[in-house]
Amino acid sequence: MKKKIAWIIDTTGFVTEEFKAHPDVYAVPLNIHFGTEEFIDDGVDLTNDELYQRMKESADFPKTSQPSAGKFSELYDKLKEEYECAIAVHASAKLSGTIASSTAGAEMSEFKVYAVDSLALSYGLSGLIERGLKLQEQGVDAEEIAQRLEKETANFRNYILIGNLSQLYKGGRMSGAQYYLGSLLQIKPIVQLTPEGELKPIDKVRSHKKAIQYLINHAKKDYEEYGVRRFQIMHGHVMKEAESLKQEVLKQMPEATILIGDLSSSLAVHAGEGTLAFLWRREDL
Repeated sequence: MKKKIAWIIDTTGFVTEEFKAHPDVYAVPLNIHFGTEEFIDDGVDLTNDELYQRMKESADFPKTSQPSAGKFSELYDKLKEEYECAIAVHASAKLSGTIASSTAGAEMSEFKVYAVDSLALSYGLSGLIERGLKLQEQGVDAEEIAQRLEKETANFRNYILIGNLSQLYKGGRMSGAQYYLGSLLQIKPIVQLTPEGELKPIDKVRSHKKAIQYLINHAKKDYEEYGVRRFQIMHGHVMKEAESLKQEVLKQMPEATILIGDLSSSLAVHAGEGTLAFLWRREDL
């Protein structure tokens, strides 16, 4: 007898230790390119330490690419022997072609896959899969789970403090003049994934301390008004800063539960070392 649902997450999401140990969760890695060299974003082919070292030293700006439809098809060919269907939660289609590759791979394999556009990155994907697994435990069928997850994308909140202006400059997302002035004035850009799944700058803050308080102020509003208690801090190779942010959050929101995790390599190449992302989900919308 086949199992009901396989769960798919791509590595723009945060692949938790629970996901790694879960028999029904499958992580599909993106690819990272330094010039002609290609690495798989699995934490083994290229570790976080190696990635950040290469980013500092390489003359080539790193790029990412989504898994091919063929890669997804290979996975789905295997899964259809064991599962009735799959639910695949992917990075925002505005930022990555991964969901298109996944859908094409499912068609090639003739396997029923409910592809959910998370309209997000990082824990925005992970939180939806956690929610989906709970719904499955409650006996909700796959189609309804996918429909509910698509609606729940509206609950995602995120504020991202870019840690390394030079990475944005190298990637062509900032002019030389902007980079010079930003560095000179110690401006801290804050960006956000919009409800439409686009990544946009929303503010610029002078000084790291003010930027940290900016993140906390937005979280505190939902903590007080909506009873949000679970938060996530994702960081770009700055565990001490992530821990410091956690302690400051707990001072101001003592009932909060906070998970800390690394930005995946496929996100780190764009956000840069030193980035801090503060994420949570409002359940009451």
